[in-house]
Amino acid sequence: MRRLSLTQWIVISVVAGIVVGILFQLFAPQIFQADVRDLSTGQALVRTSFEFAKDLFLRLLKMIIVPLILTSIVAGVLAVGDGEGIGRIGFKTMVYYLSTSTLAILTGLVLVNLIRPGVGAQLVLEQAPANLAVVEQTPLEFLMQFLLDLVPLNPFRAMVEGDILQVIVFSLLIGFFITRIPEPYRGTLSRLFQGGFEVMMRVVHFVFLFAPVGIFALLVRIVASEGLEAFKSLAWYALTVLLALLIHAAVTLPLILGTIGRVNPIRHLGAMWPALMVAFSTASSSGTLPLTMECAEKRAKVSNRVTSFVLPLGATINMDGTALYECVAAVFIAQIYASQGAIPPLTVGQQMLVVVTALGASIGAAGVPMAGLVMMSIILKALGLPLEAVGYILAVDRILDMCRTSVNVWSDSCGVAVIARSEGESKIV
Repeated sequence: MRRLSLTQWIVISVVAGIVVGILFQLFAPQIFQADVRDLSTGQALVRTSFEFAKDLFLRLLKMIIVPLILTSIVAGVLAVGDGEGIGRIGFKTMVYYLSTSTLAILTGLVLVNLIRPGVGAQLVLEQAPANLAVVEQTPLEFLMQFLLDLVPLNPFRAMVEGDILQVIVFSLLIGFFITRIPEPYRGTLSRLFQGGFEVMMRVVHFVFLFAPVGIFALLVRIVASEGLEAFKSLAWYALTVLLALLIHAAVTLPLILGTIGRVNPIRHLGAMWPALMVAFSTASSSGTLPLTMECAEKRAKVSNRVTSFVLPLGATINMDGTALYECVAAVFIAQIYASQGAIPPLTVGQQMLVVVTALGASIGAAGVPMAGLVMMSIILKALGLPLEAVGYILAVDRILDMCRTSVNVWSDSCGVAVIARSEGESKIV
C-alpha cells in the first residue's frame, strides 16, 4: 500500500467516494439528506465524520492559496528577469488564455445550436438561490468595474479576504520593481521570496498527503446528497455541456499542445492527472493550484520560471470550461423561453453578444465552486432574461461544475507547457 503514488491514491478515492455515495443514497439516504437534528446518534456521527474530513481538507487548501500565489508570482517575475522578459511571457500568456477561452465558447455555441436542448423543454421555473449575487450592470459597466477592481485599495485586506485578482496584480508590481532596485536590497528580497516559495511548496506537499481522504469524503457527501437523478430532467442540456467540454479537452487543447507546443498530449495528461482529479473533486481551480504547480514542475518538467508566473494567472482568469458552460446555459435558457413563445429566438447578433459577455464574465469568475452561476447573471441581463431563470440549471450544476473545473485546470496546464516550449524549454513531458 505504501508503494502507491499520490495519483493512484487519488483515483482510488474518487472511485470509492462515488461508489460509497451511491450506496448511502440507496440504503441510507437520510444520513446526508435529512436535518442532522433528526438523525440518531450513530447516523449523526457518520455524517459529521465525513463533513469534518471534507471541511478540513478544503480549509487546508484555502490556507495555502494566498501565500502561495504571492510568493510564486513574485519569484516567477524575478526569475523571468527584466521587463522585456516579463512582457514577452505575459503577452504569450494572455494570447493563449483569450484564444482558448474563445474557442471553448464557440464550441459550446455550435453544439447548443445543433442539439437545441431547450427547444420543447417543459420545465417548471424554479427560484434562483437566495445567495446568488444580482448584477445590475451592463456588460460595459461590468468591464470597467472589473478593471477598477484589479487595483487593491489595501493589498493586505485583499490577501485576508482572498481577492485573488488583486493579490496577483500587487504581486506582479512587487516582483517587477524588485528587479529595478539596486543591490544589496534586490538580492535580499529575491532570496526572501524565493525562500518563501520553497517553503510554500513543502507545505503544499504536506497538505496533499490528506488529499485522498478529503476527496473521498467530499465525493461521498456530493453523491449521497444530490445523487445522479439530477441528470434525468435536464439530460439533453447536461449532455450538451459535457460533449462540448469533451471536445474542447480532448480535441482542441491537445491539438494546440501537439502542434504549437510540440508536446505529447497523452504523456502530458499523465503528468497532470493528480491535479485534474483534485480539480474534479473540489470544483475549485484556485484550490487545485498548489498541486497543479507541483505536477507541472515535478512531473511535466516545466521550469519554475514559467510555472510560477503562468499558472497563478491561469487559475484566476483562464476559465475555458466556465466560459463554455455560461454560453451553453444562457442559450439553453433562451431556447426554453423561445420555445414557449415568451421571447423570439436569439439572433446571430445576440449570440455574438453571449460570446463576448461569456468571455468577459469567465475572466472575472472566481476559481471557487459555483462561481459561474454568479457570473451567469451578467449574461442573462445582457439578453434581457430574468435572473430567476438560473433555477432551470441548478439541479445538474454541481456535477457539471466539477467537470468544467477539470477543463479549466487542463487548459492551464496545456498553456504552461506551450509557453515553456516557446521559451526554448526542451525537457517538457
